[in-house]
Amino acid sequence: MKIKDIFDKKRAVLSYEIFPPKKTSQVDTVYSTIENLVDLKPDFISVTYGAGGSVAENKTCELSGFIKEKTAVEPLAHLTCINSHREEVAAMLEQLKARNIENILALRGDRSPDFQSPGDFRYAYELIGFIKEHGDFDICAACYPEGHLESESMKEDIRHLKQKVDAGVSSLVSQLFFDNEDFYRFTELCDIAGIDLPIQAGIMPVTNKKQIERMVSMCGATLPKKFSRVMARYEDNPTALRDAGIAYATEQIIDLLASGVRGIHLYTMNNPYVATKITGNIQSVIDSMNQ
Repeated sequence: MKIKDIFDKKRAVLSYEIFPPKKTSQVDTVYSTIENLVDLKPDFISVTYGAGGSVAENKTCELSGFIKEKTAVEPLAHLTCINSHREEVAAMLEQLKARNIENILALRGDRSPDFQSPGDFRYAYELIGFIKEHGDFDICAACYPEGHLESESMKEDIRHLKQKVDAGVSSLVSQLFFDNEDFYRFTELCDIAGIDLPIQAGIMPVTNKKQIERMVSMCGATLPKKFSRVMARYEDNPTALRDAGIAYATEQIIDLLASGVRGIHLYTMNNPYVATKITGNIQSVIDSMNQ
């Protein structure tokens, strides 16, 4: 099933993100994570694109294929293009087709000092157009409630987002954020720009202080005072920080759903325990919206 059809059927969509293991780890380590997440019955599971390496080495297609073939949940395969050539992307699309994967999250990808060779794509909208020409995929794209780090202003960022939407996107999933007001201001700007499609709110529960600091440095998300107090108070108590992070994310999600947000995309960090706790906290709210 295509993700656009899921949005047509449901008022509130719930999905999870997982990532392939590092090259030094076995891909089998992720299968138990997938099975635990599938038991929670999300609407789809996205699989991030492994950094670096060739198409043949990338585990995104393998894991997405496992979800498609072995479970009743739809996979959303990430595909980045910043260091890729058309032939490589075309090969990846053929692999996805062979596994009957219908949904792609098209991303430019992060710049990396380890990969300096330029590819054939500069921006995500160019990748989206290429995918449209090479298969009947449903294409999702990323958006940034606080603006992309490389954009000079929110106005410029929304203009680039509109390019992606016009290139053939059916839904958007946001970068993580910790202040819902940032997300609401962003969706208002989208409305003004004529971006009229489902936007999922990307939520990352805080379970590890160093991990969240690394993620924030990469994406530029703002840490509100309320959130910072939680980290400062419980950073030396991993269990307390985990539980406080679950509570904070739950509060965020309930407020977002009450405000009419079309979907929640949970960045699980391959942690089924956290996903299970949060899903249990919000399931009745999700169900009430979809009745």
